Amino acid sequence: MDSNKFDWWQSAVIYQIYPRSFKDSNGDGVGDLQGIIDKLDYLKGTPNSLDVDAIWISPIYVSPMIDFGYDVANHIDIDPLFGDLETFDRLVEEAHQRNLKIILDFVPNHTSDQHTWFKESRSSRDNVKRDWYYWRDAKPDGSYPNNWVSMFGGRAWTWDETTQQYYLHLFDKTQPDLNWRNPAVKSAMLDVLRFWLDRGVDGFRMDVVGFIMKDEKLPDNPLSNTDLSADDLKEWHHLIHKYDIDQPEVHELIKDFRQLHDEYGNRVVIGEIWAEPRSEWIKYYGKNNDGLHLPFNFDLINKPWDVTAIRNSVNELEGLLDTNMWPNYVLGSHDKQRLATRYGDEATRLSAMLLLTLRGTPTLYMGDEIGMIDGKIPIDKIQDPQGINLGADNSRDGCRTPFQWSSEDHAGFSSVEPWLPIAENFLANNVVTHLSDPNSLLNLYRKLIQLRKSYPSLAIGTYQYIATDQTDCFIYIRRHDNEACLIALNFATESRTVCLDLDYKIDSVLLSTSGKLNQNISLKTLELRSYEGVVIKLNITSVRQ
Repeated sequence: MDSNKFDWWQSAVIYQIYPRSFKDSNGDGVGDLQGIIDKLDYLKGTPNSLDVDAIWISPIYVSPMIDFGYDVANHIDIDPLFGDLETFDRLVEEAHQRNLKIILDFVPNHTSDQHTWFKESRSSRDNVKRDWYYWRDAKPDGSYPNNWVSMFGGRAWTWDETTQQYYLHLFDKTQPDLNWRNPAVKSAMLDVLRFWLDRGVDGFRMDVVGFIMKDEKLPDNPLSNTDLSADDLKEWHHLIHKYDIDQPEVHELIKDFRQLHDEYGNRVVIGEIWAEPRSEWIKYYGKNNDGLHLPFNFDLINKPWDVTAIRNSVNELEGLLDTNMWPNYVLGSHDKQRLATRYGDEATRLSAMLLLTLRGTPTLYMGDEIGMIDGKIPIDKIQDPQGINLGADNSRDGCRTPFQWSSEDHAGFSSVEPWLPIAENFLANNVVTHLSDPNSLLNLYRKLIQLRKSYPSLAIGTYQYIATDQTDCFIYIRRHDNEACLIALNFATESRTVCLDLDYKIDSVLLSTSGKLNQNISLKTLELRSYEGVVIKLNITSVRQ
């Protein structure tokens, strides 16, 4: 692999850790930093490791935990629930000893209402930090400053009795939005990034970074349907978000984030971006590739288990990216239904091969590698503010249940009842049982990751879509220099025979999701079992150029 041409994050496999649910080390039912340290060998450094290259850790800063860390009360300290700065420094040191990168979550759009900045801001209209947040008078008729709504339900404005004005919050009312048009806010938040970069972190995943800039005049958003009732205006999707998110000026701020990271060298900037259509999303790479290294590509996570939709999504992205833009793919996260719940157990193996063989950087959500499903959370135990405000069907608690380490009590996550109930399938789906089965889903993930490390074509190679008459199948070739691998994925519930008219010869079959390798195959009549995917090393020495 040409290390001079590709950065570490381009060939990396990123593993997302939701720290509350990864491993409890002190018996309080909540995961913590020491728990991550205790389980680093699972991620990297031993023969049985998953062997990922970087871990992205969801927020661990001081917080009242209304939104479980995405409501930051102090950006430059660790919440005691997770540990302290000394433990964090030890985590960075031990991870780096294993050649494992650390990526932190950065929450730039808002703070907690318990942050000292907001406490000062709301203390009086004359306070020096008043303009660090959005404060507005009611309209002459006493109504809200505009028609904006919160993603957590209800209006995006909350009345403050002390100063007799409304403040803006695109999320929970305890999460007031920062005013990034104020240079002091920008300076303070860049200092936050420097604080953690100086401690050795390898980059940031930036939460809803497209939201941080609003239209200066804060006008009403257009209605998506003019026939909606007033009550319906409370729903996020009933407005066209023209003025509250994805403003053109946001790209200048992201350039500053990128420049700061570049000063430290060999760091990565990832952004949570929901901009639509893709022509807007792609702008987050920057005009001169000076924006985000990786604007998170959530398109597949929102797609049904449909080969046409998935194939079209990949091909569309490949057609849009220029040579300086590196793709990435996500199939699971702490905000979405788990992969096994969405697609079903039978699709988990094929989706693993899809994620880890496409061109670009894959991000794997903890637990997907052992087929974790959404936990069933009783209504009285819902903790997610989105579920509390919008109803149980909108709760994200189900995909955040504790990691399933073993079949012991509480799935080996904790010695006490954990903060959320353990998912029902933990007896069969846990790390111990998976490691003992050579054909388990976890061992398939391990083999796929090892293939990426062994074959540059799979890690950094080009992508070539191969059309076939079998519409249930998705076929593509990854190539780097004189090495090429063909990936054939059958999305059908029945077997399929694919006829490929290619000028290549088969060198060897490297991996099958079925666990059964058949070296006596032909590209002319490539037989695939139901939901089977295969990786085939090609001999391209005689290919027609």
